[in-house]
Amino acid sequence: MRVCIAEKPSVARDIAEVIGAKQRKDGYYEGNGYQVTWTFGHFCTLKEPHDYFEQWKYWRLEDLPMIPSSFGIKLIENSGVQKQFKVIETLVQACEEVINCGDAGQEGELIQRWVLLKAKCTAPIKRLWISSLTEEAIRNGFQQLREADQYNNLYAAGSARAIGDWLLGMNATRLFTKKFAQGKVVLSIGRVQTPTLAMIVQRQKEINAFVSEDYWELKTLYRETEFTATIDRLKSPEKAAKGLAYLQEHLFEVTSFEKKDGKEGNPRLFDLTGLQVEANKKYAYTADDTLKHVQSLYEKKLVTYPRVDTTYLSEDLHPKVPGILQDLTPYSALTAPVLAKPIPKLKTVFDDKKVTDHHAIIPTGVYPGGIGLEEKRLYDLIARRFIAAFYPECKISNTTVLGKVGQVPFKVTGKQILEPGWKEVYANDVKEKKEGEEEEKILPVFEVGESGPHTPRIHQGKTSPPKAFTEASLLRAMETAGKQVDDEEMRELLKDNGIGRPSTRANIIETLFRRKYIEKKKKNIYATQTGMDLIDTIQSELLKSAELTGQWERKLRLIEKGEYAPDTFKDELIQMVTALTAEVKTASYKFITIAPETPPEEKEKEKGKTKKEAKPKAPKAPIVLEQLTCPKCKTHLLKKGNTAYGCSNFNQCGFKIPFTVADKKLTDKQLHDLLTKGKSSSKNNKLSLDEHFNLVVA
Repeated sequence: MRVCIAEKPSVARDIAEVIGAKQRKDGYYEGNGYQVTWTFGHFCTLKEPHDYFEQWKYWRLEDLPMIPSSFGIKLIENSGVQKQFKVIETLVQACEEVINCGDAGQEGELIQRWVLLKAKCTAPIKRLWISSLTEEAIRNGFQQLREADQYNNLYAAGSARAIGDWLLGMNATRLFTKKFAQGKVVLSIGRVQTPTLAMIVQRQKEINAFVSEDYWELKTLYRETEFTATIDRLKSPEKAAKGLAYLQEHLFEVTSFEKKDGKEGNPRLFDLTGLQVEANKKYAYTADDTLKHVQSLYEKKLVTYPRVDTTYLSEDLHPKVPGILQDLTPYSALTAPVLAKPIPKLKTVFDDKKVTDHHAIIPTGVYPGGIGLEEKRLYDLIARRFIAAFYPECKISNTTVLGKVGQVPFKVTGKQILEPGWKEVYANDVKEKKEGEEEEKILPVFEVGESGPHTPRIHQGKTSPPKAFTEASLLRAMETAGKQVDDEEMRELLKDNGIGRPSTRANIIETLFRRKYIEKKKKNIYATQTGMDLIDTIQSELLKSAELTGQWERKLRLIEKGEYAPDTFKDELIQMVTALTAEVKTASYKFITIAPETPPEEKEKEKGKTKKEAKPKAPKAPIVLEQLTCPKCKTHLLKKGNTAYGCSNFNQCGFKIPFTVADKKLTDKQLHDLLTKGKSSSKNNKLSLDEHFNLVVA
């Protein structure tokens, strides 16, 4: 018997269907010589400090640094995890071969390897490595199973990352908390989290220190075209008035007229960060929401594997592109011009050297039916970007006109789109103008040497502060270790030194929000006072520098390629943690307290209340019922219908629970209690689930 282990029940079901394991058992499918089982995310984790030594259970400065002689793993304390692990353990110990069907990436490899290690697997292991979950991709993957050893370096990098994060996170968090925190406050420090916060704090300080200044510019209108003086901005209205008087005494003369044809290259295909950036700019989606939605599209077989950091396709995909475009029937009006000619094998799209484990995110060609608005929007971004990649370049004409009034030089630039090319794909979009970007403006033809009367004026403006980070700009800053880069080629080169991985950056940002180190106002991200105090307290540049963290990230990528030893990486971090501990233990700085800010509208309400009543409470986590597993089959997630919540595998499982009982709408809290505890109460009734998971009203 061959045992396949997938990372989710839904993926296991898809695989089982394709390979003929159609008999449903408790915790797995069986048939055709296969048993297909699953994890649901991380089953194992690195041991906690107290698992090594009892005294490490207590947070004491004298016990730091905590450096285990060797790192061990343990099963997560969760009854559902432990039950499913027993199934995996039993199957693995009795089989002749294991097929690792985990997500084809570093995190997926780590999840599966730890489970197999914990299950004491001795059977030979093969690896299923696929970029989409379509039936064709799964079938082809099983015909070309790879040796598990091919991915030893990927596992080594994932393991080194986890150990590095444990060493720094566990030690530094305890170190700074015990040294600088007051009360029950925990000061969370992380290898990626802290330099990300440091970037936000630095920007915040620049904004706070900024003092807006008035300035004056000279402009003039000549032949219905407005020119701007290219001298330094004037700092006083008196100087501007003098300048205006001077301009009124002289004619305008054209000194140069230059018109150049150029091209605007096609937008790159999406990697995960690029998709998160675009979704944040266009729809204000958080990085975390975008990741969840695109992961769902992947599991629905609509797009390829999303946790990628390349914008290229492998060259062997070139012959498959016409078929995918042909299948994008909702976009047939846009694909028709591309399909009318052979698909060009563009170096900006196809490059094996730029593709490692996976290629860029593209549609699979499966029809996108029955998906919600958020997923539909993301699918549209991915599909249009894929189509646009094969359109002709956009041809433009750039015009620059120079002139002078007396001795004062003037300039105006214009841009004209000659052939829209790939911009046809986005013809209906409302385009946001980027700062400094030239909007389309057609200028008249000027002759060098011509001159004539003009209408000068003074323009008064104010200097602007640095822009606060949005999730889009923060993701780009993480990708390039804080360097401001617009050029796509340069961005590709810097990816190896980016901080975090595409799949983890969203979670890092969410952690900073959760810890109240940062907050969001509209789309902008700001550091809180706690976040600023924490960064000010950390004297070690190693902890705060995005560039240095980017160097660690590069070493992890080298481990993945087999070009750097994991033990060397671990030893370097041990040395760093040891030095950091010695430095902080002797440091003196102010204590940090977290004072939750009260919203302005709440402050008025609290006036006149007793101190006890006004005491701020920690916000409750929102109840999201769709994240719960069905209590009956304990396998599939719940799904919201029109009148009830039900098992997402309702046709087979049959479990559902209505929104309304005895004409009373149940609250999310009541539904949550029923689903997790099996009982709840409404105003007039006691509710419970019987042994067959039917609702009983008493």
